Amino acid sequence: MALRDGSRYLTNVRDALARIQEAAHRLKVFPLPSAVLLPGGVLPLHIFEPRYRAMVRDAVDGDGVFAMAQVLPGQEGALAGVPDLDPMLCVGVVSMHELMEDGRSNLVLTGVCRARVLREWPREKPYREVEAEALPDADYQGPEDAALRAALFELMARVPSELGQRIAQVTSGARGGALADVVVASLVSDPERRFEILCQLDVPSRLSTVTEDLMELVSRIKPPRKPEGLLN
Repeated sequence: MALRDGSRYLTNVRDALARIQEAAHRLKVFPLPSAVLLPGGVLPLHIFEPRYRAMVRDAVDGDGVFAMAQVLPGQEGALAGVPDLDPMLCVGVVSMHELMEDGRSNLVLTGVCRARVLREWPREKPYREVEAEALPDADYQGPEDAALRAALFELMARVPSELGQRIAQVTSGARGGALADVVVASLVSDPERRFEILCQLDVPSRLSTVTEDLMELVSRIKPPRKPEGLLN
């Protein structure tokens, strides 16, 4: 096995975004309905199909960029062929790659930004490539951001301290749309809901939606019991 460090692709978010904007003209795509990547999230992948082995090889030998795609409803059974793609993508960079002796590989893809498919290129390689428009979030700080952060504090107060510390660690420093994305990437496992959030381009609306989801989760968790004998 050969383990390659993908950190050269992730020197900082601005550099990764620049790589993605350059790659968007001819962007590698991996359709996988069971896996929805979000900006700021990470996705472990086991690559075994020959066409995606070729895609990963070209990515790690180049800019480290490819996108995760969803297929249109009813196309899930056509993954062995060329199913129609939903236009919304999440583009990421390879942050770890382990090549096995038989050609399979394990990797971690770190999400960087949303993108929209403009057109698909005629097939020249075993895998699919599209022309896409990168859709990074604009900076935003407003009441919706503060409301989501308050919901996070309420959640951390109700879960075991170790879990609360992990939540605080992954959300620390995130603002605006990035905060909503990292919350969903960390706490939501349902692919359909993750994709719904991925498709929300309006940052205040995304923040409000995630806050509602988080508060619904908080409402199902009982507050910790106070030790007996202590006054309120």
